[in-house]
Amino acid sequence: MKSTIARTLAPAALAAAALVAPAQSATAEDISFILPAGTGCEFRLGVSWTGGNVQTKEFVDEEGNTVRLLVAGKGTVITYTNYGMKPGRHPEALDSVTIRTDGSVTETVTNSDGTLTVTGTGHNGLIMFPTDEPAGPTTTHYIGKIVYNVDPATGVFTLESTSGQAIDICAELAD
Repeated sequence: MKSTIARTLAPAALAAAALVAPAQSATAEDISFILPAGTGCEFRLGVSWTGGNVQTKEFVDEEGNTVRLLVAGKGTVITYTNYGMKPGRHPEALDSVTIRTDGSVTETVTNSDGTLTVTGTGHNGLIMFPTDEPAGPTTTHYIGKIVYNVDPATGVFTLESTSGQAIDICAELAD
């Protein structure tokens, strides 16, 4: 299954990890990864974030299963980097965009069929892979509201709605 952490950013990125961790207060450590060309953008996309103060609250049913997860935080700095098309042992940054987030709240609800519905408000980055709906590769940083579903069995994300400002990170970083 694709990692939700590699797919949703800012405090939303920590939601998947929080599904298996107890409710807690956390300060994000430096986190980064590079996606292969054709996954998040047509070029190799680096994503890193640091800082932030994130609060997580997990809601469970009578059997102890997570039914709702609330993640809220602010102060995260996200950097998206174009590492070009060619893979290499030491990637060289061609261009980058850095966004200081002013905060976000992400609610993840477990549906009766096992899928997840995620509603994010504030600053949220969303990476759509070629297997998603709509098909990627796309990386968009939203300032507003996004709603998407995740099928944990297939790893497919389905974008349901967005409102507010959308920044096309791939277009911003294109050569």
